[in-house]
Amino acid sequence: MSHGFEMPGAAAARPAVPASAPVAWLAAILQGYHRVAVFLGMIALLVTSCILTYSVVVRYFFHQSTDWQDEASVFMLVGVIFLCSAHVQSLRGHIGIEALAGLLSPLANRIRMFIVDLLSFAFCAFFAWKSWTLFHEAWVEGQTTSSTFAPPLWIPYSLMALGMTMLTLQLLVQVLVRITGTVPVQQAQGGAQ
Repeated sequence: MSHGFEMPGAAAARPAVPASAPVAWLAAILQGYHRVAVFLGMIALLVTSCILTYSVVVRYFFHQSTDWQDEASVFMLVGVIFLCSAHVQSLRGHIGIEALAGLLSPLANRIRMFIVDLLSFAFCAFFAWKSWTLFHEAWVEGQTTSSTFAPPLWIPYSLMALGMTMLTLQLLVQVLVRITGTVPVQQAQGGAQ
């Protein structure tokens, strides 16, 4: 299993610049999205921890139940997980079993990674499409949860759909980069100056 710790200079490494201008443009847009998503994710986790702490205090000291904190926390955690998944993929931080990586040649590993990226892209594209259909149904039909708080279900479905769409785009960039190649960072910086 790879955790990224064994990569030399991983902390100082910058992402490779795609050789194709349209792919580089899409990758730059995704990097902007990643910064916003991670920032919002940090805020959502902080708010979630405050909500759950408030719930524990109110239940323990005042013997009052709160019917909204569980769903609010779950909605925020769904948002954090799905909205930040593309950023994690851009770092290749998702859990992966690398049992074959040490046994295969570099060419076979590149082919294996391309196939994995392609299959992941196809799965996530399907998942994103289904997420958008769930969002549309919840929006049109006015679906809510079955609790007394009853927040609308379009909220988590929209977060799931947006997150899966961005993950699909990130995987598309990674597939296209494998096809078109990258520009060395020094060359990309020299061309930008």
